[in-house]
Amino acid sequence: MPAQSDAFIPNLWDDATAATLSEPELLQYRSNLLGSDMRVTNYGGGNTSAKIFCKDPLNGESVEVLWVKGSGGDIGSMGLDGFATLYMDKLRALKNLYRGEAHEDEMVDYLPHCTFNLNPKAASIDTPLHTYVAKAHIDHLHPDAVIAIAASKNSRELTEEIYGGDIGWLPWMRPGYQLGLELEKLAIEKPHLKGIVLEAHGLFTWGDTSKECYETSLEMINKAQAWLDKRLAGVDAFGGARHTTLSEDRRRAVAAQLMPVIRGKTSQRQRQIGHFNDNPEVLEFVNSNNMPALAELGTSCPDHFLRTKIKPLVVDYDPAKDNLEDVIAGLDAQLDAYNQDYAAYYNRCKRDNSPAMRDANPVIYLVPGVGMFSFAKDKATARIAGEFYVNAINVMRGASGVSEYMGLPEQEAFDIEYWLLEEAKLQRMPKPKALAGRIALVTGGAGGIGQATAARLMADGACVMLMDIDTGSLTEVEGSFKKQFSPDQVNSVTMDVTKEQAVIDAMAATSVAFGGLDIVVSNAGIASSAPLDETSLDLWNLNHSILNTGYFLVAREAFKVLKAQQMGGNMVFVASKNAMVASANASAYCTAKAAEVQLARCVALEGAPHGIRANVVNPDAVLRGSKIWTGKWKEERADAYNLAEDELEDHYRQRSLLKLSVLPEDIAEGIYFFASDASAKSTGNILNVDAGHAPSFTR
Repeated sequence: MPAQSDAFIPNLWDDATAATLSEPELLQYRSNLLGSDMRVTNYGGGNTSAKIFCKDPLNGESVEVLWVKGSGGDIGSMGLDGFATLYMDKLRALKNLYRGEAHEDEMVDYLPHCTFNLNPKAASIDTPLHTYVAKAHIDHLHPDAVIAIAASKNSRELTEEIYGGDIGWLPWMRPGYQLGLELEKLAIEKPHLKGIVLEAHGLFTWGDTSKECYETSLEMINKAQAWLDKRLAGVDAFGGARHTTLSEDRRRAVAAQLMPVIRGKTSQRQRQIGHFNDNPEVLEFVNSNNMPALAELGTSCPDHFLRTKIKPLVVDYDPAKDNLEDVIAGLDAQLDAYNQDYAAYYNRCKRDNSPAMRDANPVIYLVPGVGMFSFAKDKATARIAGEFYVNAINVMRGASGVSEYMGLPEQEAFDIEYWLLEEAKLQRMPKPKALAGRIALVTGGAGGIGQATAARLMADGACVMLMDIDTGSLTEVEGSFKKQFSPDQVNSVTMDVTKEQAVIDAMAATSVAFGGLDIVVSNAGIASSAPLDETSLDLWNLNHSILNTGYFLVAREAFKVLKAQQMGGNMVFVASKNAMVASANASAYCTAKAAEVQLARCVALEGAPHGIRANVVNPDAVLRGSKIWTGKWKEERADAYNLAEDELEDHYRQRSLLKLSVLPEDIAEGIYFFASDASAKSTGNILNVDAGHAPSFTR
């Protein structure tokens, strides 16, 4: 192994830990270690295997079983249930059924017949790559350093120069049964090999033990990295800088303005979620002289372009001129040109049995001076697509610095992108949830109703930006949701709804985090109680600043984003039963809540031509989980009814027509109704969620 540096992959193997593990657990351990570093392989990329003797449940005999990453898995995070298990004797017998390369896809249909122990995990199309090489442990990885060599014009010569005779080389071949046989053939012809570089794709390594295989993988990756570091020293692989990076604030301002517009123009077929990346390696690439030409070549590794499309869109932004308005005005023309180019690519390359053309819009957008946007069906897919393109950037840097970068030939790229086996995998994916592709913001997100609403929206697939003035509670709630749902699905920003700039900044943060906005839940709250003649101007202004001005600022700034997207949208105002019927000793609160209802009606009127709906949910007496009711308000309302505080919930329950307590989750259901397509033809309406309060009946 070369001396360690920051560029090298560290050896994380711990013998003490490994000594406690079974052979399948050692495979998982090795896989998780390799997948923990995106320089080794990105999310979902690569695969690992081990040939392990296991007890046959049919006869109790010891049989050889291939444990290999199953379809759709991720080696960095998978457990034992992520591996497919197959009888090796049956896999070897498949050779008798193979009719040649023109028929190799049919071999996938035989894999279920080889399943060991009724394992429900489906075997992937890469299973043959691990089957026929006569080694117990095999890693197939996509390390940036090795793909830089594999994607170079003189890939074979560079492989021999770097590795000598330790690593073999094979020309590009689509993953599948024939490639498995080619790997076997080369390994038999050259039994001293420790692995193989596959042109334009990646690295195969093997060993007799899991540890040996792991260490061989690291050795070969780091050897390529050391060679590249030496060759690239002093070399500007991207031809020098053409553009200057904007300040961080300006980059994010451009992203906040541009991403919702892109999202609106590209979501006709499928609502998209965006991701923004302005890491140094991205900025170096998008600012370089050679970026347009390299971007046009597309990516090389199949795992890269399956996530990113064959090539990105280079946005016509000039950071020196800051021509953002011109860019927005010209986006239709740029997107039309990209769509036409993609359609032409499809028509040139399609086969008689090719699936229908998919969405022709870009996935990756390169913006000089700013960074990279990626858009996909959900946040995780958008983020991962961006990560894959960062891998592609690293590959282009290495290949261009030591040779000439080569993308896959167009027909080969198409045959991977529209591979019938890949199409079948797409068709097997579960149906999206009702709010998949939707972006929501919830003010008062750390409170009881806010949390319940966010959970309800996320449970049905929405991404949620939580907003609250309480930073501590907000951080705690966000962390809890990341564990309950997904780190990609929720974000948060501290915001005081009464501060205009804070609202503007929070709205921009939402666009940068997710690419735009669909659902606005105005829920920030306060409550106060005082007789009219004891209501101070400060108390009056406090109620109206939060419940009136605050709701106005959020509505106004959200309205701007929704109009820019041109995708419609939903605003839900959480008002109160007090908006419909006054309560004694609460004039400031009641009038502010009434103003919310009127504001919602105004939004409904102005929003309708843009497909923007606005509706109101009126809760009453939601005590549990409410931050309002943990303060002085609870004491004041108890005093008003001459009750002890712990008697208040029962008082409200008995006051209701249905004799039921109203919970945060009940309010969340009402909000969900207005936020979803279930209420698509409803705007300017009011829904009381109060267990029945006759004086509040809407009229």
